[in-house]
Amino acid sequence: MCQDVFEIVQGMDLEDIEMQMALQCAPVITGLKIANLLIVQNDSFPVAEQLIAETVLSCYVVSVTKQRTAVLIYDADRLQEYLSLEAVKDSMKQFGYTDMELTVVLPKFRERYQRYMRTAESFPHEMGLLLGYPVEDVKGFIDNRGENALLTGYWKVYRNPVHKKELFHQFECARDHLIQMVHRGVSMADLIEKYRTNSLRIAG
Repeated sequence: MCQDVFEIVQGMDLEDIEMQMALQCAPVITGLKIANLLIVQNDSFPVAEQLIAETVLSCYVVSVTKQRTAVLIYDADRLQEYLSLEAVKDSMKQFGYTDMELTVVLPKFRERYQRYMRTAESFPHEMGLLLGYPVEDVKGFIDNRGENALLTGYWKVYRNPVHKKELFHQFECARDHLIQMVHRGVSMADLIEKYRTNSLRIAG
């Protein structure tokens, strides 16, 4: 985060839902990524839900605690396409998924994620795939028990670190840009619309 953006963040209400979306979900908002997890105060969720409802993105609640709501923000078409890739399907099958339709996958994932939140056991590694992480990195994380990563950023990298370092840099630039736009008063719905056909879009 550059100094100018850091100063903006320091001076803004960090509970503001549009600022939280910029901080947590810039990659999916700008089309660089197919999904992000947004975690907000419970009373802020209806505002986030309404904002997303006015855009091409979708949201799915995966967990609610006494204070916070965790929501998957995603591009439905691109996420469905990603889940249809053979390597992704093979990995999802290993996690117990036989039907790759989002209407089937998301409820099952929510159940497993909530169980993990209650018990801290059996982390649902399919979360990485639902967030668009590369299959090789999800597998690498499991095989190495989270250790020995070549690079740690938005996720732990086990292959192609040079490429993914550049990708993480793009994510950070997107975050800084959105923070500046929100600070200037541009609405999040307008920002999402602006980037819906962004030529920088890439899978994962």
